[in-house]
Order: sequence, then C-alpha cells, then structure tokens
Amino acid sequence: MSDTIEERACELAVYMIETGATVRGAAGHFGISKSTVHKDLQQRLPQCNKLLYEQVRQVLDTNKQQRHIRGGQATRKKYKGD
Repeated sequence: MSDTIEERACELAVYMIETGATVRGAAGHFGISKSTVHKDLQQRLPQCNKLLYEQVRQVLDTNKQQRHIRGGQATRKKYKGD
C-alpha cells in the first residue's frame, strides 16, 4: 500500500480498471474499508488524476448496472446451493 492518499487512490483505480473489480473486491484486496475505497475514487482521485478517474468511473458505472444481477445470483446460490 502506498505512503500517500493520492498514490493509494491511483493504485485502487488501476487495480479496478485492470481487473474490473467491485468496490467490495478492491477493499478486500487492499485490506481497507469499502467507504475508504469509495471516498478515494469519488473525491480524491478526480483532484489528482482526472484521466484515471474517468476510466475507473466506467468500471464503477458498469458494476452499478450489474449489481442487481449479482445480488440475484448470490441469493439463488444461497438457497439452491448452485
């Protein structure tokens, strides 16, 4: 993990862009909270690297559009054992 908050925000963004990870997945990978990931990407990243923010924004939007599908799959797996 980076020394500065700006570097951490950039590392998070690069990880999410490369892997397509969710906020929860990135938080688990880096060992930080989901709220920290969200704050880094939504508030800090646009101030230090606008281009990287625009790229990670696309990943976040895609994940947001798919979250209801993932939730349904998780519920199905829980109750059906698939």
